[in-house]
Amino acid sequence: MTIVRTPYDALPAGLLGELTLAGLDARSVYDAVVLAIAEDLPGEDVTSAATIPDTARGTADLATREPGVVAGLTVAALVFHYVMGDDVKVTDRVADGSTVAPGDVVMRVSGPIRGLLTAERTALNYASHLSGVATATAAWVAALDGTRARVLDTRKTLPTYRALQKYAVRCGGGLNHRFSLSDMALVKDNHVVAAGGVVPAYQAVRSAYPDLPVEVEVTDLGQLRELLDAGCERILLDNMDCPTMAEAVRLVGQRATLEASGGLTFERAREVAETGVDFISVGALTHSVKVFDLGLDLQEQA
Repeated sequence: MTIVRTPYDALPAGLLGELTLAGLDARSVYDAVVLAIAEDLPGEDVTSAATIPDTARGTADLATREPGVVAGLTVAALVFHYVMGDDVKVTDRVADGSTVAPGDVVMRVSGPIRGLLTAERTALNYASHLSGVATATAAWVAALDGTRARVLDTRKTLPTYRALQKYAVRCGGGLNHRFSLSDMALVKDNHVVAAGGVVPAYQAVRSAYPDLPVEVEVTDLGQLRELLDAGCERILLDNMDCPTMAEAVRLVGQRATLEASGGLTFERAREVAETGVDFISVGALTHSVKVFDLGLDLQEQA
C-alpha cells in the first residue's frame, strides 16, 4: 500500500476535537506526528513491503502487559489515521486516564496490514511513554491520599514533548506547574544570588510583572520568614528535611502555599506530605519515567 500521509483537514473531526477538549493543540500534535513518521519512514517500510502482500488486510489489538493508567491513545489513533487515512478503522479505544489490567485491549485497529505495521512503532512510542507518565503520576497520587498535598510536575520535560507529558500527568491525577518561562515567575537560587536576596528578587518580579503569579525558592527558615514579611504567597522549600518542612508549615499558617521540591523520592512521598505542605513537585514524572508496556498483536488470519 501507499502511505497516505493524511492532511490535517482530512483527519476525523471527532479525533481532533478530543485532543482539543483534552487541553492539547490538535494542530501541534498533528505536526509532531508528521515529524515522527518522517523520522521512521524516510523511504518505505522495506520489511513489510517484502513480507506482506499489498492487498492483505487485518485487525490488530493494542493490549497492555502490566497494570497502570493509560494515556496517549488518542495520539496513537491519530498516527494510524495519518498513515492510512480513511482505510483504517479504530475501535474499542478506552479513554485516556483509564485504569487497566494486564491483557486489556485498549484499542483495536483494522486496515491494510502493511499500514498497521508501518504505524505500529510510532503509535506505541507515544502511547507507551505517555501511559508511563500517567501510571507514575497515579502512584504518587495514591501515596499522598489522605493528606492535603497534591503532586505537581515540572519543566523537566523532553524537548517538544511538554504539552503531551503534562497532559499525561493530568491523566494520572496530578497537577501541572508552569508550562513555560512566561506564564509564571519562579525565583530560584541563582536569581536570588543575582538579585541580592530573596526579598529583592521577589520585589523585582512583583514590580516588573504585577499581575503574574510568582513563587520563590528558599533553602532555610530565615529566608522563609523574610518572604512572609514581604507578602509572598507561594514559596518553594528546596531540599529541606521533613522536620524543617513541618516547622515551615507551622510558621506559615495560612499566609502562603508551600511546595516541597528537590531530591524527593517515592519512598519519602508520604513522609513529606504529612509535614502539611500543599504541593510536592516531582521532576521524575517526566524526565525519568519508565515506559508502560503496551504491545500491538496482529490477529491470526483465517
